[in-house]
Amino acid sequence: MGEKYNCGRDRTPMGIYVHIPFCVRKCRYCDFLSAPAKEEVKRKYVRRLLEEIGQFEDGDLYQVESVFFGGGTPSMLEGDAIAAVMEQIRRQFPCRSGDWEVTVECNPGTVTGQKLETYRDCGVNRISFGLQSADSGELAFLGRIHTWEEFVGNFHQARRAGFSNINVDLMSGLPGQTEVSWRRTLEQVLELRPEHISAYSLIIEEGTPFYELYGEKEGDARKAGKTVEEAERKLEHREKILPLPDEDAERNMYYDTEKILSGAGMHRYEISNYSLPGFESRHNQGYWKRKPYAGFGLGASSQLGRLRYKNTDNLEEYLNGDFSKREVLVLSKSHEMEETMYLGLRMMEGVNLERFRETFGVDAGVVYGKELERLEKLGMVRTRNGALQLTPRGVDVSNQVLAEFLLD
Repeated sequence: MGEKYNCGRDRTPMGIYVHIPFCVRKCRYCDFLSAPAKEEVKRKYVRRLLEEIGQFEDGDLYQVESVFFGGGTPSMLEGDAIAAVMEQIRRQFPCRSGDWEVTVECNPGTVTGQKLETYRDCGVNRISFGLQSADSGELAFLGRIHTWEEFVGNFHQARRAGFSNINVDLMSGLPGQTEVSWRRTLEQVLELRPEHISAYSLIIEEGTPFYELYGEKEGDARKAGKTVEEAERKLEHREKILPLPDEDAERNMYYDTEKILSGAGMHRYEISNYSLPGFESRHNQGYWKRKPYAGFGLGASSQLGRLRYKNTDNLEEYLNGDFSKREVLVLSKSHEMEETMYLGLRMMEGVNLERFRETFGVDAGVVYGKELERLEKLGMVRTRNGALQLTPRGVDVSNQVLAEFLLD
């Protein structure tokens, strides 16, 4: 059985994820489960969300540590819809009132001061803005609906509404982006003094408009058999296809991220996440530490003990009240061990080796002896303060290192 986290009357702390699958329009890089929808559909969806949450069994066994409204664009919903979901969560689960983290993802251009005040009044205490870039030209090519100026306005509205914990999502490796424009993005965002920054690299996902433009090989600027001119004709306003940064530029952006953010007092606590001390994302840490979580809404996943499952990703089925469990999986001990390693190593604090032994009844060195010996010789991992951690060199090639802990 996975690790237990006692809290209060032997309740197990957990996270809750609420998926809001609506957006103004799909961005060109987006492969998330989201789409535009009419107001009537949004209202019916919220009613179904309330029903699904109300049907959760054994809520008294858990104590909610964090709630995360993700999407899609949760801030497309009116404030009273978020408030209704929060009320239903409190009704169904014992919650740490005043000692929990409640996040709503917001896209600039969909936020108003009134919405933010309603969020704050109903218990939301953390806002996550999906900015991606401070360059309005880069934003336009991504298909974002907002400008840098609109983001700044929304950020200040959040401060006025009383939010003292704000995350900003940023993305490097964008079409047309340069090392200079990426540094400028980091510096401009830091001037606003957010408490948290998530900095990811663009991934070209199959099935997205960017995949149609850039093809199977990132940087090709075309799909097999398609000319650049033909691809450009598919873009709005006959835009030119912007080139992706080359490998050297991407590497420099990666190094500049840590240098600039750490210089501003933000510490890197996970491969792609930086925060001021005390503002690390509790919800995301729950995933990396394999704490239980319940997902509600279209396509949302849950993991309770060894049981993992997800909801239907068919909107019509969900709106008709189909909350049946899909892709049900009972995790094996080996599956739990490999997840403990490759999720835990994403965090700079690493994997607590004594806790691994207590949880699984065996030393990590026994299970992964050959892998650890090889990685230690290569300078990719180290043991410090009783924890197995990635070294700075290991962080640089983290995907390769983490793959070593996937058991056959």
